[in-house]
Amino acid sequence: MTYALLNTIFLGIALWFTVIAYVVSARRGAGSSARLLSTRMYKVLALTLIVMLITTAIFDNVIIGVGLVAYDPALLLGSYIGIAPLEDFAYTLAGVMILPALWILLGTRRPRA
Repeated sequence: MTYALLNTIFLGIALWFTVIAYVVSARRGAGSSARLLSTRMYKVLALTLIVMLITTAIFDNVIIGVGLVAYDPALLLGSYIGIAPLEDFAYTLAGVMILPALWILLGTRRPRA
């Protein structure tokens, strides 16, 4: 199994969580404040993704450069950012997708009256 195929499965699960969280949050709030929060949330997630991708690029290049991690070249796509394979960045993307989705799905419970 190639790293890209493994990442496809992993990103598919992350997308599944994200879609379910979006549907749940859309059902919870139907006002203009919910839309504002949603727009604000997407801006925060975009900024988070940018910061996380930059830090992933830095640290992945370091750990690969010092020999802590090695990849089988036959299982890679062949695209790199520095010396880090492109497949390494899928985990960062999935994390930025899954964690807010889980926060939405599990985080807010209103106490019963």
